Amino acid sequence: WRRVRGRSGCAGEEARRSSVWRPGACAGSCGRAAGCCRCGPGTAGRAAGCGAGEAARAVADGARGGQVPLAGSRLCVYEDGTELTESYFRALPPQTELVLLGPGESWPGCASDIERFLAAFSSQRDAVVEAARQLLSGERAPRRQKLLADLIHNLSENILAEERGDDEKWFEGLESRFKNKSSYMRYSCESRIRSYMKEVSSFISNVHPTARDAYKGIIDLMAEKLKSVKYNGCYFDRREEEEARLCTPEGWFSCQGPFDSDECPCKHSINPYSNRESRILFSTWNLDHIIEKKRAVVPELAEAVKTRDGREVNWEYFYQLLFTMENLKLVHIACHKKTNHHLSCDKAKIYRKGKQNHKIS
Repeated sequence: WRRVRGRSGCAGEEARRSSVWRPGACAGSCGRAAGCCRCGPGTAGRAAGCGAGEAARAVADGARGGQVPLAGSRLCVYEDGTELTESYFRALPPQTELVLLGPGESWPGCASDIERFLAAFSSQRDAVVEAARQLLSGERAPRRQKLLADLIHNLSENILAEERGDDEKWFEGLESRFKNKSSYMRYSCESRIRSYMKEVSSFISNVHPTARDAYKGIIDLMAEKLKSVKYNGCYFDRREEEEARLCTPEGWFSCQGPFDSDECPCKHSINPYSNRESRILFSTWNLDHIIEKKRAVVPELAEAVKTRDGREVNWEYFYQLLFTMENLKLVHIACHKKTNHHLSCDKAKIYRKGKQNHKIS
């Protein structure tokens, strides 16, 4: 058993030692429980000081040991907060972890411990890192080693540092011309967009000979536009205005999910500004074309030029599909589906209608 602070109606006292109660961590500002135990039918229940299958006696023993008023006290399952009846108590498997609630108290389940743990990240980061390091030094289980190592790694980040001199390790392996993190991240995004432009240009060999000059003219227009917007490097630059960047002001990026989903089912996120490892891992994230570049957009552009028959190709529409977030999604590698998207360009937008102007972002 352990005694922790409750949400309401609780004295908020620390754990008290006795033959039944075992001291445990206090829930602090998040506290929602009165106490907990591991019990259930068989020897597990007797070890906790309560008769197997006797919920009432378990409550009485717990209340007496933890100085909780018996009237109004009850037991619930630690995992999900389900309150116990006599019949439910008798059906519990051995080593089920229970929480003793005093009058007016509630327990939402183990999520409460997670909330408390997360709160400690922000309020006591250095202490958490030191405690994790001490645990890791004596840990032998591979899974626990990884969890502790990841925790230490994530809490030891230097996210807010921007200049090279403030986080030299982040810049290891990068050219000296990059003086701050944002300049490199902007360059990283520009490089991706430039590679898309190269693919569009190299496709000219597949264009019908009679249409190549017109295709080349459209390539030149797109290149000029990309230069004017600095190849949309703003997408990865955390210093940019909110509407221009894909990250938070701190540099957190969230996966936008597969091309056929509205959001990421796994809630992937990453901050390449935080440390060198995250910067490298971010390079595996994709700016994925919803309407596929190779299978749909570029071939459709080539066909539009070939069959224009005096009409003016709406190159701005193709520009948006190829180089802007109009048709791009930032996705974790696990959310990057390389199957055929079976999507095509909007036939109504391929050619310009009259002298209508199209705003390009």
